[in-house]
Amino acid sequence: MSDSFILRDRVWREQNERVTLSSIATLSEKTEGREEAEEKDAFRTAFERDRDRIIHSKSFRRLKHKTQVFINPDGDHYITRMTHTLQVTQVGRSIAKTLGLNPDLTEAICLGHDVGHSPFGHTGEDVLNELLDGGWSHSENSVKIFSSIEPLNLTIETLNGIRFHPWKYEEAPKTPEGMICRFSDRIAYLTHDVEDAIRAGILSQKDIPKGVTKVLGSPGKQWVNNLIAGIFKASNSGKIDMDEEVLMCMNELRDFMFDKVYLREETKEERIKAKSIIEKLVYTFEKDPSLLPQNYHNDQSSLENSIDYVAGMTDRYAIKKHSEL
Repeated sequence: MSDSFILRDRVWREQNERVTLSSIATLSEKTEGREEAEEKDAFRTAFERDRDRIIHSKSFRRLKHKTQVFINPDGDHYITRMTHTLQVTQVGRSIAKTLGLNPDLTEAICLGHDVGHSPFGHTGEDVLNELLDGGWSHSENSVKIFSSIEPLNLTIETLNGIRFHPWKYEEAPKTPEGMICRFSDRIAYLTHDVEDAIRAGILSQKDIPKGVTKVLGSPGKQWVNNLIAGIFKASNSGKIDMDEEVLMCMNELRDFMFDKVYLREETKEERIKAKSIIEKLVYTFEKDPSLLPQNYHNDQSSLENSIDYVAGMTDRYAIKKHSEL
């Protein structure tokens, strides 16, 4: 046996996809392309390049200081957008590889799905949605970041999966890999948000609805495994879906978390403070655009430029900038 390396270049990888992936998988050689045409990479497929570009972007790095649920929390073990994104990606890859779908496209979509999130979690998104005519969406903002604010020239498939990953969109992502991200996002945030809430003393395990624990078991990896298994059980006809009983449990858990954790009365004052910070920042920059960095002087309204800048801030930077101004 030779000890020399065997170079598995892009051509080899594309051929390997044809042989190993499912007939409904999105093949990298069949990509619809990018907005600006590029020469193909010698070694990486189109979706591998997307993944690498996202990981090396500034917007991805900022996720480490954006909160998921708890606003600018003390302690090292609370979930941030970064750790959430990595968990979504891990869940997505596991599902994709088991179903024979494209793990590289799945990974690229999952890594980029939340870069457009505003500071202060869901509260920040709600505020920006009120400020902008026509509404504001973190997934649309993710696409805007990668297309114009920090342009990466990603493939159409990756951008589409990022744009349509939220469940609020009736239109599903165009690829099964994008649909995997939609499920993986909810699986990841519900399971780890419950653990965070228990760690913070907001919930105890006995508070969790009995119908949820009966089907999913105890919080933690057992929930993740059973939710993923629910997808494997139902996704056998070329469509990414979830077993009906497991899906009902997941939706019941989501309603429970919004009632008992995300929008609980005890966080009302904190949410009001976060809303005030974002509103004041946006209106200050709208009134005096000279305060905006040069790359946020784009051909759109001052309000939109201000929102783009504030939406990209981390929690701690928004608090710091608010104090300075």
